[in-house]
Amino acid sequence: MNIALPIITLVVGLIGGFFIGVYYLRRQMTTMQNDPEMLQKVAKQMGYNLNGKQMQRAQQMMKNQNQPGRMPAPAARKGNNRKGK
Repeated sequence: MNIALPIITLVVGLIGGFFIGVYYLRRQMTTMQNDPEMLQKVAKQMGYNLNGKQMQRAQQMMKNQNQPGRMPAPAARKGNNRKGK
């Protein structure tokens, strides 16, 4: 009986931490979607420098992803299509 309490506490803590993390991440994504300066800052940290058109496109993509029940359209592939090889 002495071993059950720490295991139950660990499981409850992991589950609670997961849901708190999901809530925090969703909140940050919503904030970033509405704040172009924050989106620009994150892009620079990742090594990208977005111009105005790219910034609008990124914000639109984030808004489309946050709509429930909607699947994003598949992106068109650029480059060589190697049919028949």
